[in-house]
Amino acid sequence: MTKYLLFFFALILLVSLSSQTADPKTQNPTRTPSPAHTELTRYGFPIGLLPSPVKNYTVNPLTGDFVVDLGDACKITLPPDNYLATYSKKVTGKINHGRIAEINGISVRAFYQWWSITGIRSSGENLVFEVGMVTARYPSKNFNDSPACEGRRHSAS
Repeated sequence: MTKYLLFFFALILLVSLSSQTADPKTQNPTRTPSPAHTELTRYGFPIGLLPSPVKNYTVNPLTGDFVVDLGDACKITLPPDNYLATYSKKVTGKINHGRIAEINGISVRAFYQWWSITGIRSSGENLVFEVGMVTARYPSKNFNDSPACEGRRHSAS
C-alpha cells in the first residue's frame, strides 16, 4: 500500500512540475540557468531538478559532495490536490555522473506525511527518484526547465 501511495505521489509531482514549466505565468523566457543548474547537466541531469533562483553552490569534484544554497526555503504547490514540495534553504548530497545520493533538504507532503527524496538516478531517458527503498521512474524531458519558487517560507536551516 505504501509503495502504491508513493508512486501515486511521485506521479502527481511529475505532472505538476511539467505543468508549471508550461505555464507562461511561471516561466521567465529571459531567465538563464545558474551555474548550479549548468553543473547538473555536467553530471547527466536536467536543470529542472533545482528550483530557481539558486544563490550559491559548491561541489567537491573529488568526493562529489555538494551544497546548494537557495537563500531561503522554497515551496512549490503541486496541483490538483495542493500537495506541497519544499526545498530547504540548503540542499546537500553527493553527486556523481548519473547519480545523486544522500540528498538532504527536499521533501514532499502527501497523505498527511512528509516524504524525503533521498536519491535520484539517471537511467537512459528516465530519472529514477528514490524515497527510501521505494523508487519511481519518470522521463527526464519533464525536468528540462527549472521551476520558479512560488513562495518563500522562513526556515531555521
